[in-house]
Amino acid sequence: MNKKPLILGIESSCDETAASLITENEQGFPIVLSNIISSQEEVHKEFGGVVPELAARSHMEKIDWVVKKAIDKSGKKIEEIDAVASTAGPGLIVCLSVGLSFGKTLAASLNKPFIAVNHLEGHALSPRLNSTLNYPYLFLLISGGHTQFLNVLGLGKYKRLGTTIDDALGEAFDKTAKLLGIEFPGGPQIEILAKRGDPNKYDLPKPILNKGGCNLSFAGLKTAVLKITKDIRTEQEKFDLAASFQRTIEEILYKKTKLAFIEFEKLNEQNKKIFVVAGGVAANKRVRSMLKNLCEEKNYESMFPPINLCGDNAAMIALVGLEKFKMKQFNNLDYPARPRWPLDNTAAFLKGAGVKL
Repeated sequence: MNKKPLILGIESSCDETAASLITENEQGFPIVLSNIISSQEEVHKEFGGVVPELAARSHMEKIDWVVKKAIDKSGKKIEEIDAVASTAGPGLIVCLSVGLSFGKTLAASLNKPFIAVNHLEGHALSPRLNSTLNYPYLFLLISGGHTQFLNVLGLGKYKRLGTTIDDALGEAFDKTAKLLGIEFPGGPQIEILAKRGDPNKYDLPKPILNKGGCNLSFAGLKTAVLKITKDIRTEQEKFDLAASFQRTIEEILYKKTKLAFIEFEKLNEQNKKIFVVAGGVAANKRVRSMLKNLCEEKNYESMFPPINLCGDNAAMIALVGLEKFKMKQFNNLDYPARPRWPLDNTAAFLKGAGVKL
């Protein structure tokens, strides 16, 4: 019996220090042997957001322990590792550099191949950790730093159909939570508060809803929330605003996803239509439910990673590493950290003042 590849994945793009070991079974289905995540919530809580220098320091303090724990939990020995895959971007460069340097050093010491992984590609492939996923498929990434629709044709083959022109969706959730007085990371709490509120109490804006194709915008929505919070006097009003915000997000995603379906179908001819959703906001149960219902309405198969693998993790990085290992796509040890690294290199950069839609 041939030995199956054993890949160590390392993730440090923002505020999660993570390591994972992955292999595969005889059918080529990935098997997660360990997936260790060390969160930095307590480090950044008092600042209301991620402080890059503190995040990098925390990564340096924890990465050796996290990797050792992942190896121990996997039941494997470090000498059995066939390749080391580290996130090289996108992300905070001071944070990326920690995991990238550690991965390179470990690969060199073991005399094993090193694989630089695009963090976004990890999210794009993450549903393959718990299900069979065939190309092509439509991918919606909704995370703290990214919101975009992509036509996924294969490993390393992506066509962007739409993106946010300002804030990412996860960022909008976190900023709204902060305005409501919820401690960082507050985004996930919005859904909880929304259950106690009236979703029709506040009429919030839906920027570029009827223009810009599949592109999205959330900055104007955040500004509207800011104005309303200045007049909030009761807890119930806070719940009502959370509910109204949640409803507005669902309506924006519903409309833009329907447009993305149309664009995807123009580019692909196949009977089976697959819609993959990943990233931290994919853990929002209301958003999941709405998108699943839309898929049933439009005859799409919906696929999500497990809730615990929606956010940043190293299992998805190891998974990309596994795929690249089988294709012998290795990288030199001088591969740089890439704070900006789009999956579609041909897509225009759509952020900042003066964006034309």
